[in-house]
Amino acid sequence: MVNILYPTNSISMRMQVMKKANGYKPWLFDITFDACKFMKNKSNKAVKVVFDLFKDFSTVNHSCPYVGRNGLVGFYPAPEKLKLPLPTGDYLILISWKFYNRLQYVTNVYFTFVEDY
Repeated sequence: MVNILYPTNSISMRMQVMKKANGYKPWLFDITFDACKFMKNKSNKAVKVVFDLFKDFSTVNHSCPYVGRNGLVGFYPAPEKLKLPLPTGDYLILISWKFYNRLQYVTNVYFTFVEDY
C-alpha cells in the first residue's frame, strides 16, 4: 500500500514487461503513458492487458485525483485474465510512477508462468 499525502492529477507511468532469458530482457513492450487519461477511457490496449491483471486487487480503479491509501492487496496473476498467449517462463513487470514529472516510486512484480495443458 502507498499513502499519497497530497492529491495528484498528473501521473505518468513507464511500464515494461520483461522475460527471464540469461537475465531479464525486454519482452513484450516498454511504454510510457498518462495514467490519468488512461483511467478515464482505457483506450491503450497494451496497458489494458496489464491493468486487467491488477484491477480486481487494486484500489486504483477510478480517475484522478488520487489521494490517501492506494495499492494492491492479495495480487496473483490469473491466467484466465491474460488475453495474450504467454509462454512458460519467469517474468517481471516494472512500473515507474511519476507525479508531476518527478519519480515517486517503482513497482516490480516478479512471477513465473507455467503452461499447463
